[in-house]
Amino acid sequence: MSPTTSGFKPYALAVCALLVVALPWLTSDQYQLHVAALIAVYWILVAGLNLVIGYTGQISIGHVGLLAIGAYAFTILTGKLEWHPGLAVLAAGALCGLCGLVLGLPSLRLPGFYFAMATMAFALIVNEVVLANDGLTGGGIGMPVPTFPAPFDTPVGYYYLVVMVALVVTLLTWNVVRHMWGLGLVSIRDSEVTSQSVGVPIFRVKLTIFVFSGVVAGVAGALFASLQSYITPDTFVFELSLFFFVSIIIGGRGSIIGPLLGTAVLTALPEVVAPLAKLGNFFYGLLLLVVVLVVPEGIGRVFELLAERWRPRKVVNETVQPDLARLKKALAEQRPGEPPQGGPALVKPALGEQA
Repeated sequence: MSPTTSGFKPYALAVCALLVVALPWLTSDQYQLHVAALIAVYWILVAGLNLVIGYTGQISIGHVGLLAIGAYAFTILTGKLEWHPGLAVLAAGALCGLCGLVLGLPSLRLPGFYFAMATMAFALIVNEVVLANDGLTGGGIGMPVPTFPAPFDTPVGYYYLVVMVALVVTLLTWNVVRHMWGLGLVSIRDSEVTSQSVGVPIFRVKLTIFVFSGVVAGVAGALFASLQSYITPDTFVFELSLFFFVSIIIGGRGSIIGPLLGTAVLTALPEVVAPLAKLGNFFYGLLLLVVVLVVPEGIGRVFELLAERWRPRKVVNETVQPDLARLKKALAEQRPGEPPQGGPALVKPALGEQA
């Protein structure tokens, strides 16, 4: 990252934070607030999935199955067992983390293409299980979802709830990628042989990240169910899993801001082209094609380029001055026939001195 973009980011993040906080007062349209909450819920899942796809390089296209498990777990616990919604969200996250562990133990040993097929099969199995257990899940009819208690029972209150959860998940993922864990994930993505040669425990890292993505997918599923207020198996179509995958690719792998922008753009795109709703998949494909051909690094890179154009990079030339006095003293103190202290005899004696 260039000094320009690193200096530009705090201002951009501050402006975005102010817009997010002030959004309920900037719009009186409840549907727009609903879309903003949906972006935050989707981002909770994408933030964890981004570690799997964007940083580790594992192609997972079955996270909609984890989203469905979290949604139905939350609905059953709060609706039938009368658990507190906050406790049910934590339980949904823990259950999906366990599912991620069970799925990841055998499938993460497979090569990339076969791992992607395993996750897709998992999503299809979850959908069939939901349809078959109509006594527990409501089958094809679906189930109503209880709401959160006050102060989160209003659109504004619920919006702030999901934004707070999204902020926590974002900080967790950012804390992972900015330390040695992030370097380890990128090394696995770029070359497993190289990462293993420097001591990175490849399978353990993959499994840990996949379980973490399962936990946040379960939390996202619980919040998604409450936002929808009624869920059916048709709510968790396979195209939704492709949506999560494309959000990361469009946003750009190996970053946090890029996939966040990709999630926001793809969620808001159907509202922008509402008169052409039947062509929604066409616009998704067109956007993906344009980004892959024009900006392979993702739309996050576009904002970095705009920042560099807005504030050109300042190149500072620093001249390195050798410490001649110290070098002369070291050469004078050395014994005849011995190399200088600190290394081999790579420096010739100064003029006028006996080597």
